[in-house]
Amino acid sequence: MSLTNATPLEVAQAARLGSRKLAVLSTEERNAALTAIHQALADGKDEVLAANAEDLEAANKAAAGGTLSASLVKRLDLGKPGKYEDMLQGILDVRELEDPINKTTAKTLLDDNLTLSRITCPIGVLLIIFEARPEVIANISALAIKSGNAAILKGGRESSNSFAAIASIISKALSSSPVPSGCLQLVQTHDVIADLLKLDTYIDLCIPRGGNKLVRYVKDTTTIPVLGHADGICSVYLRGDYPADKATKIIIDAKCSYPAGCNATEQLLVEESALSTTLPSVAEALLKKGVSLRCDPPSLAALKERLDPHSATLLQAAGPEDFDTEFLDYILAIKAVPSLDDAISHINAHSSHHTDAILTLDAKIAQTFISAIDSSSVYWNTSTRMADGQRYGFGTEVGISTNKIHSRGPVGLEGLTIYKWVLVGDAQVSAEYGAGGKSWKHEKLAVGEGEFVARDEGEREVLRQYRARGEE
Repeated sequence: MSLTNATPLEVAQAARLGSRKLAVLSTEERNAALTAIHQALADGKDEVLAANAEDLEAANKAAAGGTLSASLVKRLDLGKPGKYEDMLQGILDVRELEDPINKTTAKTLLDDNLTLSRITCPIGVLLIIFEARPEVIANISALAIKSGNAAILKGGRESSNSFAAIASIISKALSSSPVPSGCLQLVQTHDVIADLLKLDTYIDLCIPRGGNKLVRYVKDTTTIPVLGHADGICSVYLRGDYPADKATKIIIDAKCSYPAGCNATEQLLVEESALSTTLPSVAEALLKKGVSLRCDPPSLAALKERLDPHSATLLQAAGPEDFDTEFLDYILAIKAVPSLDDAISHINAHSSHHTDAILTLDAKIAQTFISAIDSSSVYWNTSTRMADGQRYGFGTEVGISTNKIHSRGPVGLEGLTIYKWVLVGDAQVSAEYGAGGKSWKHEKLAVGEGEFVARDEGEREVLRQYRARGEE
């Protein structure tokens, strides 16, 4: 990894060259690099946390002055119990995953000795623009190396000390590995995002990780494909048949375990039959956790009637804007809905298509909900906070995508690969086929793992020479 003040064009050109070299490294070489990064960051924990403490001190002052949001400050803190260890474990989890590139995913016999294969390969050069979250550097580095991609990282000023410390440690760890330094770069120059977003000749995919303002800016500014989500407006739909104790457990986790997370629940839709039965227990538990409840008229009336007077005074009336807001705080909007169709219509109109859940014992109702909800993750009887690459078994994630092409939901290794079509023949040409010529067989073949990495020692030697020269 390079900490660089080079121009955006120089950074992108170096990353492109680095990606070519990285793509042909063996699985063992890429895994060894991840082992070295993990050990170096484990040894350098005190150094990183000291740098992070400096960032936190400045961020808290900025938050007190109103120039930085409290949610960003929460995301910045690497010293929370277990957070640094989770970052380290994510590197090992990625290392142990199956190599995602050079895999044959489809195979067709077009004719005798003419075989078409679909082979997974890296996307190329990733541009990651992020706010706070210093662990992103370790996450992206691990995912990029394992998937054979180069990555350009540009972080926010609020965590510059943390980024510099982590990047320096990773750079030293990789210096004795075959991984080229140019394939991972942390850009330190200020105000270069606009220039980087113009470099679609060299950069293949942009992944913004931050608030709505950042993501909207990136999507509106670049012609580079963008993977990500602007908002995390997640909903839970509570049906009247679901037990109150289980509903309370799930909703408390979904709202309170980490309110600043993009997978935290921001809206609770309640079937009308649950307003007087299940909702009061859930609401009481949320109020005890310090959650402000913004209720529509039916839910407000039901709760005021059934909660004790002190709790009832804490309720607030919801406005229309509350059902289009990502609070990232201990605030929850509650709305009564008369039917499943109403719940589905509301979620599809007001959610950000990130993660939405239904709580019900009725399998038919649940399946209808799952089929009808237009979101990247849809759950039945569990918390929206489960939307996470590590929890999905991806090791870690590069982000969460609400896109409808390529990758959707938490994006791990598989989401950072694409494929190429490889045709292997024996002097066949297109003019031989068609009217009056030979016929295509188009016979689907069984897919074997590891096919077409190199067919013989001659091809393996070509790859070795290519890697040694680092040619484009």
